[in-house]
Amino acid sequence: MTIKEKEDNFIKKVVNIFSDHLEKNNFRKTPERFAILEEIYKRNDHFDAEALYIHMKTQNYRVSRATVYNTLDLLVNCDLVKKHQFGKNLAQYEKSYGYKQHDHLICIDCGKVLEFCDPRIQQIKDMMGEMLKFKVIDHSLNLYGHCQGACDKNK
Repeated sequence: MTIKEKEDNFIKKVVNIFSDHLEKNNFRKTPERFAILEEIYKRNDHFDAEALYIHMKTQNYRVSRATVYNTLDLLVNCDLVKKHQFGKNLAQYEKSYGYKQHDHLICIDCGKVLEFCDPRIQQIKDMMGEMLKFKVIDHSLNLYGHCQGACDKNK
């Protein structure tokens, strides 16, 4: 199976999950909602709603700003998209289905977000849950600082 075929199968899977969620909650299945979902799953970055809206418009999709915001809420509710608040007023999003747990480094100068995964964090999470008799179901670790390069001015 080619990479393209794998990507297509993956997109079909998230489309089916979203379709089931819309049906179960009596929401309309509109082409705009599915176009937004597919655009998100073609991305490999964190994005804000406005950037997604502008991208969709430049790609000649006929979507409104309200449709983008409302669809993002629906996608967050069915766990296909994760919403982050990285210390600014602006929410950032990323696709979440089928992606491993990871944490973030956020530049406080330019807003750049870097992802990392370290198995020691999982070990700490498991150990603390066991010690404190607490079932950890999710976690979020965001580290803030200055990225190297153009933003390195406040080092």
